[in-house]
Amino acid sequence: MTFQNYSLLAGTIFLLVTLLHLSRIIFGWTAVIATWVLPIWLSWGGLVGAGFLAWQGLKLSKRT
Repeated sequence: MTFQNYSLLAGTIFLLVTLLHLSRIIFGWTAVIATWVLPIWLSWGGLVGAGFLAWQGLKLSKRT
């Protein structure tokens, strides 16, 4: 697997995670781990973090 393919794959996976966080924020979905209900503000952090990693991965995959 080349560096460009790896970066594209990682960027795409992080883009999907970003979209899931955005969907949770928009639709108000509940996320539960064991008995703990995750607050929505954690998805804002996940949105920013995963969005940044997706942007970096996709940017790196375009390098020649």
